[in-house]
Amino acid sequence: MTVAARYTDFAAREAHGVSPVYERLARAVAQDDELLALLGALPPARRQPQLLFGVVRWLGGPVEDPAAFRDHTVAHWPAVEAAMRTRAVQTNEAGRCAALLPVLAALPQPLALLEVGASAGLCLYPDRYGYRYGDHLLGPGEPVLDCLATGVTPPTTRPEVVWRAGLDLNPLDVTDPADVAWLDALIWPEHAHRRARLRAAAAVAAADPPELVRGDLVDDLPALAARAPAGATLVVLHTSVLYQVPPPRRAAFADLVRGLPGHWVANEAAAVLGHHGLPAPPDGALYNLLTRDGTPLAWTRSHGQSLHWFG
Repeated sequence: MTVAARYTDFAAREAHGVSPVYERLARAVAQDDELLALLGALPPARRQPQLLFGVVRWLGGPVEDPAAFRDHTVAHWPAVEAAMRTRAVQTNEAGRCAALLPVLAALPQPLALLEVGASAGLCLYPDRYGYRYGDHLLGPGEPVLDCLATGVTPPTTRPEVVWRAGLDLNPLDVTDPADVAWLDALIWPEHAHRRARLRAAAAVAAADPPELVRGDLVDDLPALAARAPAGATLVVLHTSVLYQVPPPRRAAFADLVRGLPGHWVANEAAAVLGHHGLPAPPDGALYNLLTRDGTPLAWTRSHGQSLHWFG
C-alpha cells in the first residue's frame, strides 16, 4: 500500500465518524506530494497516520487546520522525523477492557494477567474499572467504561486479578509526566472523554503500579509467564499490537503462546492472525476481532466502544 493510500484508508475506515479533525488531516496528507515524500523516506512501520499526528500534537503543533498543520510539519520536519523514528504508537486505551471483560469474567478465577505490548499497563486493571453496557452497570470503579454490546449478555461480575504484568519493547511509566503526555498526544483531538478516562485510569495504575518488563514478545514471554503465581489462571492478552510486528514474528508468537498454560485472549485486526470465513462486520468501519485461544468470538471497535458477539 502506498503512503497516500494508507492515509486515504485511515481517513475512510478509522477516522470517518470518529475524528473529523484526523479525517481532514489524513485526506490532506494523501494529496500532498511534499509530505508524502518526507513520509516515504521513513521506514514503513514509521509512516502511520496516528504516529505523525500524535508526534505533531506532542511537539505543540496545530492539527485543527490542515494548511497550518502542513506548514508547521514541513517547517519542523527534522524534529518531527526524529520523534517518529524513536516514538511508537502505544495507545493505552483503558476502554478496551470493556470489550475484553466478557471473556475474562468467564474464565476460571482468579486470573494472572500478562499483557503483551502493554504500553503503560492500563489494560491490566479490568477488575478496578466500572462498566456501562447500555443500561447495565457493573462495578463502582472509575473510570466508567461505556460499551455497546450486542449478541452477548453483559457480565455480572468483574474478574478477580491476583497478578498483573506487562511486556513491551518500550514500557511507559504512568508516574512519569512525559510518558503520560505522550499517551495524551495519542488521543484523538475531539475525544475529551478519552482524555478524562486516561487521567482516571492512570491514577488507578499509579496507585498500584503493574510489573512492566522491557522485552520482546517472543524472546522474553516464557520467562515472564513462568512468574505467574500457581493457582491462578494465566491469561496472555493483547489488543491492537500485532499489526506492528513483522509476520514471521507474529507466527512465532502465536506458536509460543499456544504452548503456554492458561488462555490466550487477542483483540486484533482479523487479517493479522490470518482468520478467514468470518461473519461480516456490522458496517464498513474498522473492527478488531476478539478471540480466545484462537477461536473468533466478536467484532470490537478499536477503543472498546462496541462489541458485536457472534461466537
